[in-house]
Amino acid sequence: MLLPATRARVGFSRDTLGEIAAKQELRIPMSPLRSGGEPLLRRDLPVLVERLAQRPAIRDLAMTTNGVLLADHVRSLRNAGLHRLTVSLDTLRHDRFRDLARFDELDRVKDGIAAAAAVFGELKIDTVVIRGVNDDELVDLIEFGREHHAEVRFIEYMDVGGATQWSMDRVVSKAQILDIVAERYGVAAPLHEESSAPARRYQLSDGTTFGIIASTTAPFCADCDRSRLTADGMWYLCLYATEGIDLRRSLRSGASPEVIGAMLRATWGQRRDRGAEDRLASGARTTLIPLDRLRRDPHLEMHTRGG
Repeated sequence: MLLPATRARVGFSRDTLGEIAAKQELRIPMSPLRSGGEPLLRRDLPVLVERLAQRPAIRDLAMTTNGVLLADHVRSLRNAGLHRLTVSLDTLRHDRFRDLARFDELDRVKDGIAAAAAVFGELKIDTVVIRGVNDDELVDLIEFGREHHAEVRFIEYMDVGGATQWSMDRVVSKAQILDIVAERYGVAAPLHEESSAPARRYQLSDGTTFGIIASTTAPFCADCDRSRLTADGMWYLCLYATEGIDLRRSLRSGASPEVIGAMLRATWGQRRDRGAEDRLASGARTTLIPLDRLRRDPHLEMHTRGG
């Protein structure tokens, strides 16, 4: 089970992930499960990680972070039982970092990546590629990843909640990413693997690997096994979903673990979500969710539910 921790809006015992961690007898019948928010803002994150790591059913416990606070916490997270780390990093330029994030914490993110490499041995870097913004940095990011024992995963720009400036002409496709990489390194060889991971991995002639998540131009909905859980307990079966299931209400209703587990299994078994494929088939694509609706319902934001 892939279960990144999440920012808690309330105390440990009162958020949904904390409640799941406390219910040792509750078996979550799907894998992986993702959650949104910046996890390192949570004061008791190592405590939550330790509780989740102690659950036999969780075989893979991973966390994605923006990396700003990572250097100060990486050792405690490893000691608590975290298995893997991914850092979101879209640029290596200070001016672009400021434009994208509204503040320049690039040096702290780099320090966090260096610390994570030293403690975990390896990690992943997720980069959303946007035409005219950072598509000229792909080689630099591969080199940066190589220096820090990190595999870079290039992600096609997606038209999900919060992407109010999205347009198809800003998407750099998987084929275009491979062309850019080939100009510097030669043609990258695809790695043929049996995995539910969304990235298709490639290898350069020197053995360096990188991945591409082509969820916009080549969606993989039929093979997707990921769901998403917000800090306040809304369970979304698809990143594109506009409605979720209130899992926290079930947890707090007094229902037995068996009843809750049956509800989860039934819901997951009936899942027919094909958000990315539906968007691709729709032809003319505009912004998925208008800004005024995003302001009314923060659950629709991608960062709230986890990308």
